[in-house]
Amino acid sequence: MYDDKTIDESRRGKKKWREEAQKNNVTPSPGRFATVSNLDIKPLYTPEDIKDLDFSRDIGFPGDYPFLRGCQPTGYRGRIWTYRMFSGFGTAKDTNKRWHQLLNDGETGLSTAFDFPTLMGYDSDSPRARAEVGRCGVAIDTLADMEVLTHGIPLDKVTTSMTINPPATVLWAMYLVAAEKRGVSWDKVGGTIQNDMLKEFSAQKTFMCPPEPSIRLISDTVEFGTRLVPRWNTISISGYHIREAGSTAVQELAFTLADGIAYVQDVIQRKKLDVDAFAPRLSFFFNSHLDFFEEIAKFRAARRMWARIMKERFHARNPRSLWMRFHTQTAGCSLAARQPYNNIIRTTTEALAAVLGGTQSLHTNSLDEVLALPSDFAVNIALRTQQVIAEETGVINTIDPLAGSYFVEALTGEVEEKAWEYIEKIDKMGGMLAAIARGFPQMEISNAAYEYQKRIDSGQRIVVGVNKYVVENEPSISVLKIDEKVQEEQIRRLKRVKRTRGNRKVTQALKTLHSACKTGENVMPCVIEAVRSYATEQEICDVYREVFGEYKDPGYF
Repeated sequence: MYDDKTIDESRRGKKKWREEAQKNNVTPSPGRFATVSNLDIKPLYTPEDIKDLDFSRDIGFPGDYPFLRGCQPTGYRGRIWTYRMFSGFGTAKDTNKRWHQLLNDGETGLSTAFDFPTLMGYDSDSPRARAEVGRCGVAIDTLADMEVLTHGIPLDKVTTSMTINPPATVLWAMYLVAAEKRGVSWDKVGGTIQNDMLKEFSAQKTFMCPPEPSIRLISDTVEFGTRLVPRWNTISISGYHIREAGSTAVQELAFTLADGIAYVQDVIQRKKLDVDAFAPRLSFFFNSHLDFFEEIAKFRAARRMWARIMKERFHARNPRSLWMRFHTQTAGCSLAARQPYNNIIRTTTEALAAVLGGTQSLHTNSLDEVLALPSDFAVNIALRTQQVIAEETGVINTIDPLAGSYFVEALTGEVEEKAWEYIEKIDKMGGMLAAIARGFPQMEISNAAYEYQKRIDSGQRIVVGVNKYVVENEPSISVLKIDEKVQEEQIRRLKRVKRTRGNRKVTQALKTLHSACKTGENVMPCVIEAVRSYATEQEICDVYREVFGEYKDPGYF
């Protein structure tokens, strides 16, 4: 980046700066300065800190390899990121109403939160669903619910992201059939299913079947989507939940990319697909945490690393296969129940970091999400936060405005270097499946979470309103409450569907699915037929459980 003369001048200037600071008794505080992830930060960065960078090799231009500065050559001057607010609660009718409200308020993409029974592959009338129906997201049991959820939504114009993992095949099938019944062909339907099971085993812990068949189901969706639903992202490789479980930024980056490597390898080996046939539709999902510059560095490093992985490890030829397209959500784990209006500021800085890091899509958390699902009032503020950043701050005017910063480039390199070290360790273990079987990422995340909490408890890491600037008698805020009648209503609806559908068709469809699971045939056509006959989510998932078995978390300590 710089010639020897500039580096020598930088060294001499830094020495003089240090001497002047000491002479004037304004030496930087002797206390340790570190990122949220505990990386040491120097008091001053100079050209010397990025002397080994090569502009063409390591930074380059937007839209060019290694895509450090973004996948698109025009950045946000060409297109603003998608405003995609994570929403879902109660019944499908309740969530459909919220969707329409958000679209009217300026949201440009939909995102769905499902309740725990749906996430785990159980129907609302299951004993395991008791007291959980519609609580942490929307309850979806059959195609009838999906039809209500998507009512009035232009499915050929608005993309929908669905945060669903073990039953991803089922919910995706419901969405596709709902579109089909509305006259929208699959080649016009766009969106994303999260469908990332590896991070479930290491972090989020919603699982159904063991790792090997879970990966097989994911590869089935990738193959099906590649052939029949070309605008759909059949997987969102997710670091978000890894970070929410307590990982560092480096761990989030490394474990997410290692998961991505495992998925690409499996599709190539199991489905014999050329990497360039499916890689352009892979997508990612990251957390934007409190440390402003560390997060920006993480996003920039992620693009450069994934481009090199796809080019050097998998020999991808299509430039779009090298792109890391990612959605970002501000950090739920950073929100505090005390002085909850402070959460607006936290979310704003996290959103700004995501934008400066080049995200393609963004969800901003609501101020009350640490207490409950967001209220209409809170979710509107969260959406407006993105819109103010886009429309009023000027940060979209130039592409990757922090490129070349001594600090940002040095921190990007450090985050990347440490992430590569993790990936090399995982490779030596035999890949991410083998690492998870050994409990490696689980323990790394657990230890990082423990260390972070210790820093908060000791006061080394300040949380405003929690361990500093605490006030007594805080005013209460109103939160969204889910009426118990939601469960009763959902069960009545489910019983009505079971009573009026053609049960012979359901039975035959489930038998066909059972056979496909056993023979290794792609399950998606069978799931589509089962959904068309109004088979329930649990009926389909019970076939998976019967054939593949159920996973029990070994619990690493």
